[in-house]
Amino acid sequence: MSHRSLRPWLVLRAIPGVGDAILLKLVQAFGTPDAVLSAPQAALEKMGCRPPLIEAIQRGPDQDAIRQLDKELDQLSHRPVTVLTYLDTQYPSPLRMIPDPPPLLYVQGTLLETDRHAVAIVGTRKVSGAGRILAEELAGELARMGFTIVSGLARGVDAAAHRGALAGHGRTLAVMGCGLDRTYPADHRQLREAIERQGAILSELPLGAAPHSYHFPRRNRIISGLSLGVVVTEATIESGSLITARLAGEQGREVFAVPGAVKAETSRGPNSLI
Repeated sequence: MSHRSLRPWLVLRAIPGVGDAILLKLVQAFGTPDAVLSAPQAALEKMGCRPPLIEAIQRGPDQDAIRQLDKELDQLSHRPVTVLTYLDTQYPSPLRMIPDPPPLLYVQGTLLETDRHAVAIVGTRKVSGAGRILAEELAGELARMGFTIVSGLARGVDAAAHRGALAGHGRTLAVMGCGLDRTYPADHRQLREAIERQGAILSELPLGAAPHSYHFPRRNRIISGLSLGVVVTEATIESGSLITARLAGEQGREVFAVPGAVKAETSRGPNSLI
């Protein structure tokens, strides 16, 4: 979208107290971010906004925040990144249906209508040799059947799933837990570039956002939200993959699990789901 259209979204997002849920609630009620920013006090009160939030909205972001968002807009103008808002027709329709969709979705690569037929494959970063082969083969078979493979670009099962989809000449989407101006992990640069050619890299986070550990559990709702179902291959009980499985169930998606050896740590996650 154009900078002129995107800027009000960034301005509204930069206001203290306006998280994703409040932002979407207000935009859905008023129609556009511009309408929210110019809404009278009475209208905001009717929406349940408390006086401190109303004051913050009417005051707007501070100058440091304005400089930061203008810097991001300048960076976006020099990068092959598309920013889709919740209101855009190109915004993935399955993602729009989850309880907490991201208001903004940064995309590098291409999203197609056929990506609605997607399956997520997730699992441990410390994948076994057999687990890696299985994830690659499963992703390749599904890709050849016409499914888009969704995962998180992490080491282990995620990387195997993306590579399997690429080898099967299918499409694959990678959802990152950092800004699209970064690649995490850094040694997946070539894999990322291949994914961009046969799919897309996505993030809800602004450019410059670091891969903090707390970004990834929240990122997982996007992986499941883009998909018809989630397949958990190898995963420990503490694995973030089980968070993705739980979110998939809450979103009404199918959850699949690959059984493994009873005593294997990386089989305890999928075995517990079964």
